[in-house]
Amino acid sequence: MATSATAVRTAPAKLASLRSIKLFFLVLLIAGPLAKSAHAQQQSFTWQQVRDKFEATNPTLLADKLNIDESKAQEITAFLRPNPTFALSADGTQIAPDTGVWRPFAGTFESPSISYLHERWHKRELRLESAKKGTLIAESSHADLERTMLFNLRSAFVTALQAKAVFQLAKDDLAYYDHVLDISRDRFNAGDIAQIDLDRLELQRVQYESDLQAAEESLENAKIQLLTLLNDRTPIEQIDVTGPYDFNDQLLPRDEFRKIALDIRPDLKAAVQAVDKAQTDHKLAIANGSTDPTWSAWYTHNSSNNNRFGINTVGISVSIPLRIFDRNQGEKLRTQLDITRNERLRDAAEAQVFSDVDSSYAALESNLTLLRPYKAKYLQQSVRVRDTIAFSYQHGGASLLDFLNAQAEYRSVQLNYVNLVGSYFTAAAQLNMAVGREEIQ
Repeated sequence: MATSATAVRTAPAKLASLRSIKLFFLVLLIAGPLAKSAHAQQQSFTWQQVRDKFEATNPTLLADKLNIDESKAQEITAFLRPNPTFALSADGTQIAPDTGVWRPFAGTFESPSISYLHERWHKRELRLESAKKGTLIAESSHADLERTMLFNLRSAFVTALQAKAVFQLAKDDLAYYDHVLDISRDRFNAGDIAQIDLDRLELQRVQYESDLQAAEESLENAKIQLLTLLNDRTPIEQIDVTGPYDFNDQLLPRDEFRKIALDIRPDLKAAVQAVDKAQTDHKLAIANGSTDPTWSAWYTHNSSNNNRFGINTVGISVSIPLRIFDRNQGEKLRTQLDITRNERLRDAAEAQVFSDVDSSYAALESNLTLLRPYKAKYLQQSVRVRDTIAFSYQHGGASLLDFLNAQAEYRSVQLNYVNLVGSYFTAAAQLNMAVGREEIQ
């Protein structure tokens, strides 16, 4: 009986234990896939992926693209023929008795007619040509907007890469400094350094913590700017950017970039196309000054005419306006002046192309001039000086001030290099925008 009672008492405990184990494994089964799913949700975008997504989702770019479709719709309108005019007239209806006789509809005759305006001097063809050239200008204008917005996108992407590099540098600096602090605490415990030196070292850690927090905030802001351009509502912790973060020392001559820009720049293309369209509009204005006849034909049913055999008749006529006063003189003069105006704008656009290429090329050259010695000498020197002074300080051969100065110099050189690479990418993007396509990746 005692054994049975004990078994009865321990049974619920065993059941509870089994339930706990089952619950534990159930949590593991659920939490494992969820953790993997959360990790898989983070996406890392290359520049090409960011660009493709931008072209597919940016609302400003998509709205402007509709201007091209609207311009193509105007081509349909421009080539439409004039509509014919249909008219129906009736006359000869008796409205009062005469000599006691009243037959109101006996003498009524009906006359339906149709007329059509015939356009001369290829007006329809010129309207269509002008509309098609307007579509070409709309396409070039859209390409120019895309060129400008891609520069903004590239700048945001570079900012994110730069912020990511600065964040990683701040993490590495803090990890290195924590390692130095661990060694310094061991030295303090061994009586090798004074309390004041350890306190100064620990106080200096605040600067590295601040750098890390500022870098993290900058990275989040850069991602927010990038997501705004992509019209994406993804949480910032679920996206990342990836790509090479180093400069290319090779640079084409300035004249090569000038030639490419003259061939590619969409705003210059639009300016040239505007001159061509203005010339077509002037031809259309001259054509609109010509006379367009209106042809008419009609049929008449007349039951009360003098010819008893002429009850059903047909007739034709032509109407020709006399262009004595209005020969479209004003529009002819306006379109002629518009040709000259667009030629001046084309010259201004060409001058702007040279200015953009030259200024952005100079900025890129300046960045390369600063970057070359950093990569060839200063980066290695800063690492060598920091490690040497740190080793010397840890073994009592250098002062605390020497170590802190060497650490600050290393941090300054590394951070300057990261920022200079970011400036290089921005200048390269500026030169790509000046040229009209991505010549420098």
